Amino acid sequence: MSIAGLILAAGRGTRFGADKRLARLPDGRTLLEATLARHAGISQPLLIVLRPDDEAASVLARQHGAQVLICDPVDQADPGMGHSLACGARALLAMPQVEGVVIDLVDMPSVSAQTLRRVHQALRDHGRAVVPRYQAQMGQPRGLPRACFEALSQLRGDQGARHLLDWQQALHIEVDDAGILLDIDRPADLARLGASAT
Repeated sequence: MSIAGLILAAGRGTRFGADKRLARLPDGRTLLEATLARHAGISQPLLIVLRPDDEAASVLARQHGAQVLICDPVDQADPGMGHSLACGARALLAMPQVEGVVIDLVDMPSVSAQTLRRVHQALRDHGRAVVPRYQAQMGQPRGLPRACFEALSQLRGDQGARHLLDWQQALHIEVDDAGILLDIDRPADLARLGASAT
């Protein structure tokens, strides 16, 4: 049995003003590369949800051993996170060896591999929803057991997993990782990240 990784990367990053997945971090990697790399040796299998005709991201994802799932927009300009989660969940339902999934976001490049590993282990050990916390704040990535896959597959629009369960009732693990709270929505967020790294 295994714990999968599911990276949500089908959004259009409208607030960023460009494809933020390809924006460069202070170390020279793109946000997408950083997110894919932290799953190496941890998430088996690793899945990533992308938009149709997203060739550059697809090539990069496959180079990192990820299985690419194309999130068909179904005539919607921006189908939202719920649509991406449902796409991933349908693929996971067809993988009987997968007992849980850690859902990761492509715009959170500062999450450490150690944090990802701890969420995986907690999900494997306890078989229930897992959320990391830093200084009493819940962050990402989050783990869900297989029992949630069917409900995830029914999500639509901007619905997230918060529509399925009360995260306050999940297993909380304390981590020394401010990256679980840092998402890159605008160029200023990236600039602040660069300033903190110098």
